[in-house]
Amino acid sequence: MISLETLGWDEPFARALEELAMEDALPARVTWQSAYSYRIISGEGERPAEVIGKVKGSDRPAVGDWVAARLLPDGGASILAVLPRRSGFSRQAAGKATSEQVVAANIDHVVIVCGLDADFNVRRIERYITLAYNSGASPVLVLNKTDLCEDVAGSTAQAAAAAPGVPVHTMSALKNEGVHLLNQYLDHGRTMAFLGSSGTGKSTIINHLLGEDRMRVGNVREGNSKGRHTTTHRELVAVPAGGVVIDTPGMREIQVWGDEVGLADAFPEILQLAASCRFRDCRHESEPGCAVLDAVDRGQLERERLDS
Repeated sequence: MISLETLGWDEPFARALEELAMEDALPARVTWQSAYSYRIISGEGERPAEVIGKVKGSDRPAVGDWVAARLLPDGGASILAVLPRRSGFSRQAAGKATSEQVVAANIDHVVIVCGLDADFNVRRIERYITLAYNSGASPVLVLNKTDLCEDVAGSTAQAAAAAPGVPVHTMSALKNEGVHLLNQYLDHGRTMAFLGSSGTGKSTIINHLLGEDRMRVGNVREGNSKGRHTTTHRELVAVPAGGVVIDTPGMREIQVWGDEVGLADAFPEILQLAASCRFRDCRHESEPGCAVLDAVDRGQLERERLDS
């Protein structure tokens, strides 16, 4: 049976659980989330779970959360409380009301997977990078499907320019070429979550890391390289070599939830230029003395990157 330490349990989480002073509460990590269904894993193994009490509010658990759980005689479990998150990436929830949706929690590395096929989109990469920085985790960019790209070097250069300071790796998951490069981000107790549009190959990459066909994979549509949503839930799985991975459904439309910290990290050159604007509240649209717009006019900054 896998140990909780392998899944990321440590002394700070233990102290947080102790401070709750809940009778019969055991530590567990959320491994599965689909709508209102959950699975958790504890020292007693994995089992289905339901949230009860105050947890039913806006602080519902997400995959990767550590929780206080009570095991039930029928083989199920109750989630009593969610322990404080160290990191977590969120997006704006679907619907008319503006609310935060936590996609996954307690992540060390966010792996953003982008296809090098017809669906390659630099602006989408920028939005994912911002989402990753807002999470508090470290982003890693993967450019998959090198077997379908005639100019890998050119596309890699474009992606690297859109993600300054972020490690960029190219691979072909279909041929299992380059997937091993991700092993450097996995270690005992470390968590790596995967983000990307449907059809980029996230599940195929994870299957290679696991050494088995655990995640469902599907074909992309011919003509537009857009994938079908074969992953419909979020799932945390332990990797034999160490650490855990989190697979998430593909997200084509991204509405970032967070503050300006992620934007500053994702667009550092624009932040540096903005410091030289004439007005402190410059919106970089039409204001006189705008250093950002001046850089666009002089060809030092792409208009598309500013728009993004």
